[in-house]
Parts: sequence; C-alpha cells; structure tokens
Amino acid sequence: MTSFIPPLLGAFLGTIALAFLIGLELHAYRRRGNGLEVPVALGFGTTRTITLVAALGYVLWVVAPIVPFCVGFAVAGGLLMLEYWKRVEAGDPALLPTMIALLAFALGPVVLVAPIVLTAALVIVTLLALGEQKEIRKFSDAFPAEEGVTLAKFFILAGLILPLLPDAEIPGLSGITYTKVWMAVLVISGISYLAYLAHRYLFPRAGTLLTGLLGGMYSSTAATVVLARAARAEPAQAALAPAAVLIATAMMYARLFVVIILLGHANAARALALPFAVLFVIPLGIAAFLAYRAKDRTTAEHAAVSANPLDLPVAFLFALLFVVFAAITDYVTSHFGANGLHVLSFAVGFSDIDPFIFSLLDGKFQVSEAAIVSAVLIASGSNNLLKAGYAMGLSRSWKMLPAAAWLAVSLGLSVAYAAIM
Repeated sequence: MTSFIPPLLGAFLGTIALAFLIGLELHAYRRRGNGLEVPVALGFGTTRTITLVAALGYVLWVVAPIVPFCVGFAVAGGLLMLEYWKRVEAGDPALLPTMIALLAFALGPVVLVAPIVLTAALVIVTLLALGEQKEIRKFSDAFPAEEGVTLAKFFILAGLILPLLPDAEIPGLSGITYTKVWMAVLVISGISYLAYLAHRYLFPRAGTLLTGLLGGMYSSTAATVVLARAARAEPAQAALAPAAVLIATAMMYARLFVVIILLGHANAARALALPFAVLFVIPLGIAAFLAYRAKDRTTAEHAAVSANPLDLPVAFLFALLFVVFAAITDYVTSHFGANGLHVLSFAVGFSDIDPFIFSLLDGKFQVSEAAIVSAVLIASGSNNLLKAGYAMGLSRSWKMLPAAAWLAVSLGLSVAYAAIM
C-alpha cells in the first residue's frame, strides 16, 4: 500500500514527535530541580528548544550527512558547553540537559538510518533516565561496588574472551571446540549469577524453602552445605531444612535440563526428559509433605546466601575441568568402553559434575549415546550421595534423615534407569 506521506517528511514528523516527547520530560526534569535539593531557574532545556534542535540536526543531515551535520554538531556542542559552564557557576552542575540536547541533535539521523527498534530503545532509555531519577539514584546508592566489578567480569567472559576463541577442535579431543567449552562456561555462569542476584537482592530475607529453590539454581551442593550448617547453627531452621535440601536437588535437575537444551543437545534432552522429570517431581512432593509437617514448628528465620558464583578464577577452573574431564573420558571410553565410563561418572559425582556432563555431551567418544546419557544419570545420582553425606554430617541432626534418604535412593533409581537404557 502506497503511503500518502513522502518518506523524508514522515521521518521528519517522527523526529519532531520524539523530540517533543523528550522535551516534555526534560522540562519536567528541570522543573523538579535536576535532582538538586533546591530547584534552580529553568534556563535551557524547554520543550521548544529540544524540538528545534532536533529539527536542525535532521535538516543538516538531509542536506549533506557529513560536513554540514558534523560542523553543526560541533557548533551546537560548543554552545552547549558554554551554557553548561554558566549553569555550573549558577550552582546547577547537572550535565544531563546538555547530553539530551546533543542527543536531540542526532535524533534525526538515527530515525533515518537506524532500525526502528533501536530508535524506540534510545527514546525509552532517555525518557526513563529523565523520569525515574529518584529510583535510579536509590538504586545507584544501594548498588554494591563489588557487584559492578562482578558484572564487568561477566562482560569479559562474554564480550572479550568468547570472540577471541577459534571455532576449532581442541587437539586430541574430537568434537570439542574452544568455543563450545566457553559457551558452556557462559551458560552455567549466567544462570548461576542470575539465581544468585535474585537470592541476594530480590529476596534478601528469603525463607529456608526459597533458599533451597534459588540456591539449587546455581549449586545444589553449595545450597545443601549452607542449609545443613544453618540447621545446626539455628535450630529454628532445622524443621524446614530437609525440605529445602530436596528442593535444591530438584532444581539441579531442572537447571541441568535447561542448560542441556540451551547448549543444543536436543537428543540428550529427549532421552533425559523422563528420568529427570521423575527425579524432579518426587523430591518436590516429599519436600511439600515435610514442609507441611513442619509448618507449626518454623519461625521467620532465613538462611544465609552462598558466595557469589561468578568469578574469573571459577570460570577458568570450569573450562580447565571441562577439558580435563573430556581427555579422561576419551581415554576411559577408548580403553574400557561403556563400563569404564559408568565407573568414571560415579567417581566424578563426588566433585563438580557440570564440566564433566557437558564435556561428555559435546565430545565424540567411542561409546553409544545411550551410554553417555546413562553416565549423566549416574554422575548426578552419585552427586546426590555426596549431598546426603553433607546434609547429615554438617547438620548433625536426625531431622535431615528424610532428605538424606531420598538423596541416596535417587542414586539407586539413577543407576537402575541407566542399566535398562
């Protein structure tokens, strides 16, 4: 269908409309006093000014997108800096109005050249920056400096290291590439970090059961250790700790299943869907029963949060273990076949099973796919046996026995299912 509005005119009207909205929000921001304790004179930053600045930038870009626009941008920037200097002398150091004016000048070219999604995102961010100043300031004041460093580490993992790695097989490890190893690191680290942030900041006083739920999303073993120690140190938590341990273990299977899908192992996900569903649902049912029985013996106590799981040494250790386990698995499967792999998976369950499982799924070993899926089940089951020991040993309470018993039974179920595959 042909539009009645010429493209240039349509883009101009869109630029004017968006600049007008930004101008309205900037005007309101200036009226509130730029976040200062005492509002200052309104001065520069009216709706009309922002709209006209955007119109000027649009026209200069249409006339010639290089020299006239760049000269105009430089002149406008110089004038805005003079205006900012005068505002600073008057006691208004806010740089945001100046930045908004420069953005308005460049808004026309963005509308003409950039995808509409990017244009909308730019305007939304600008409006939020102006309209939610109090909430943003509260968040900035409350945001711990160490979390900013942690976020920077994740950007290093995802934006710096990953693009530098070649998509080539690691020598001696068939099917396992450098990028596959690091993608596993990123997926595991990302899920673990999001769960940690939810636990620490969205639910800082999470109850014992929620601690098990969120803790199990980044490390069911670590969550079990935290809950067992809390049950011993704070008897008020002992009643719900067994249910929370079971919930953490159930979340381990959910997390493994999601990561297996995200890493592209569809066949393994289909083969593991049934046993993982059983090992997910049954402990949740037992946990619900234990929580119901303990409801009259609980208080408002909350469990501690585990340490931040996202750290560069931890990520590098995961990658190293990924490669080491892949090499060991290749040797074991070459010399001892599926039986050797099953013995290895049982032994690995007493360590960190994530790098072993994902190296197992990514590699090309001399065993069948059924043997690999069986090894995943056995490794997760023996890891449950380790958690049973932690639960009983660290809590030193017979109340933890139902959780420990299920964890031991889950190993038997895993081995039995693996035997019939």
